[in-house]
Amino acid sequence: MRSAFSEALVRLAKADSRILLLTGDHGYALFDTFRKECSGQYINAGIAEQNMVGMAAGLARVGFRPFVYGLSAFVPVRVLEQIKLDIAHDDLPVVLMGDGAGFVYSHLGTSHQSTEDIACTRVIPNMMVLSPADRFEQTLCMDWAYQANTPTYLRMGKSDLGDVHPAIPVAKPGDLICIKRGVPHGVVFLATGSMVTTALKLGLKDYPEATIYSVPTIKPINESQVIDVLNDSACIVTLEEHNKLGGLGSLVSEIAGEHQPKPILRVGVDDRFSEMCGTYQYLLKEHGLDVLAVKAKIDVFLKCLVLRSQG
Repeated sequence: MRSAFSEALVRLAKADSRILLLTGDHGYALFDTFRKECSGQYINAGIAEQNMVGMAAGLARVGFRPFVYGLSAFVPVRVLEQIKLDIAHDDLPVVLMGDGAGFVYSHLGTSHQSTEDIACTRVIPNMMVLSPADRFEQTLCMDWAYQANTPTYLRMGKSDLGDVHPAIPVAKPGDLICIKRGVPHGVVFLATGSMVTTALKLGLKDYPEATIYSVPTIKPINESQVIDVLNDSACIVTLEEHNKLGGLGSLVSEIAGEHQPKPILRVGVDDRFSEMCGTYQYLLKEHGLDVLAVKAKIDVFLKCLVLRSQG
């Protein structure tokens, strides 16, 4: 996924000299090709993310198209006020790229883990929020971010979980992308980012009748499509490597509550910090996001629905 991100950025920058890459003193190896082929479009703003976002806003005002790169614990979380007031308030075309979302920087602890970034950004007016699942969605989201010409946050999570698509899917910003069609009026998985891989593993092995959608756009969302999915399902399971509050599960629940009430299981991070440090896989297990734990949650949810239907 990171390679797809780098390749897309180089491609876009070579085609449009207004594109500038700003980084907060990291991502060097990732940007070797960019610095070689687009050297005049690279700015290292240093470890000063708030200043970097203000700089990007100023550059956007005079006609540039800044892409701002940082760890998602810092961009957007550390610079939320600057994003809100310097960029989003005036609807400036700045793309904010948060790398290492969720528990990717596991050993570095809470300061470098980011499970609140979707919630922070989706409530800011004018913001587009993207959350690709694999390298193909990453390429698609980079093109969407450039074409949107509006404030955008692009969330990048774990980069080595494999592909969920055979090629770049055909979709518009906001679309749900179906990656497995199940039985009508059955269980539907709506997953985003790294958890699309988990949904696909479970859907292929344990829930063969389930329909699975990837949700690369958190905001704006194709609300009419979500309503259609709700209408054509018995229940919904949302999956995200993000706090259950304010993320994809909250978004789907909000739409369902207004238009089509439906049983919804929100699989995500409980409202707490990590208790321990460890590997990425360890933290997924601690927070109940490993495949076995997710399956157990879904099994309990489906069993409860059966018992409820039996009175």
